[in-house]
Amino acid sequence: MAEITAALVKELRERTGEGMMDCKKALTKAGGDIEKAIDDMRASGAIKAAKKAGNVAAEGAIAVKVAEDGKRATIIEVNSQTDFLALQDDFKNFVTSSLEKAFADKLTDAAPLIEAQEVERTALVAKVGENVNIRRLASIEGDVVNAYLHGNKIGVVVVLKGGDAELAKDIAMHVAASNPEFLLPSEVSAEAIEREKGVFLQLNEDKIKGKPAEIVEKMVAGRITKFLAEASLVEQAFVKNPEVKVGELAKKAGAEIVSFTYFKVGEGIDKPVDNFAEEVAAQVAASKK
Repeated sequence: MAEITAALVKELRERTGEGMMDCKKALTKAGGDIEKAIDDMRASGAIKAAKKAGNVAAEGAIAVKVAEDGKRATIIEVNSQTDFLALQDDFKNFVTSSLEKAFADKLTDAAPLIEAQEVERTALVAKVGENVNIRRLASIEGDVVNAYLHGNKIGVVVVLKGGDAELAKDIAMHVAASNPEFLLPSEVSAEAIEREKGVFLQLNEDKIKGKPAEIVEKMVAGRITKFLAEASLVEQAFVKNPEVKVGELAKKAGAEIVSFTYFKVGEGIDKPVDNFAEEVAAQVAASKK
């Protein structure tokens, strides 16, 4: 039997998302064979599924499907508790079946997809022993629609009026890299601009102290111009050619950017910070009571 080391327990814990003591028990039962321990833990997944269903799922994958005619796309986010599961075939197959269902039924909201996939989702949770959730989806239509996936973590769909699929994909790739907040400078709210002014004045308090009001106004105006360029897709320098703005790139191709949709795995989810050393200390303290 292999020695049940702390490193082995930690590895099993990271791979399964289970608690330290559960991992140690599974390894002991499996004679130190980590793969057998994983199989044993998954075999008891039906018992643990209910417990896991309440756990935070902030990892997972983004998936996109674009219609053959380039007029429609569906993008979805499916979450898991661990990045390990997101790379496994069981999870990938669930993501694919969910995406195909959403695309075929032209769903525009996650709720009916969640209901339709619940039996399959519950079976997956029982099998793998961790929570899995369909979080969100978007259905996008337009004149020219294409998408870009950065691994399985970021997905972007871009809609153009005019242009072609290759241009739409290039712009989607730029969005994935730069994550603009807005499409156009005119979409930036007055509140966001005022907030940026306040931050600039606070950070540069020493530099503007004693300067004439008109000079300060020019400094603020320069910062706001830069802020609008950073926040607006059409004003950003294109990642493949920084000499050209994204809006200019589209215009030269006879196209107009209509919209973009950006999904990033776990975006906006409060993910608990997991500290293995602290958990070990807590388990040791508990065992002494």
